Amino acid sequence: MNRLLLLILITFWSLTTSADYEPSFKIGKEKAKVCMTCHGKDGISSIDPYPNLRGQKMGYLISSLKDYQSRQRTSGLAILMQQQADALSEQDIKDISYYYSVLGTDKEEE
Repeated sequence: MNRLLLLILITFWSLTTSADYEPSFKIGKEKAKVCMTCHGKDGISSIDPYPNLRGQKMGYLISSLKDYQSRQRTSGLAILMQQQADALSEQDIKDISYYYSVLGTDKEEE
């Protein structure tokens, strides 16, 4: 009986915690509008020093934004990204990263 209760509690906990942090394409797109100035509306930059974000791996994008926040990335135009990243919450980072990771793929939602 204790195992069943434990299993139910773990399942319930994982559902409630993941629901709070599930990224959304539409929400990410809204939050990414400021990113589009440099990285392009479609995630393909027309400005040479700025990287393309379209289709980039979500984990890489999350890691990069967190590195800008913690000042681990400092070269080139990092100061611009540090300022942008400072304004993002943990959820913002996940939503924006999800948006760019699925942009231009079969997973893209309209």
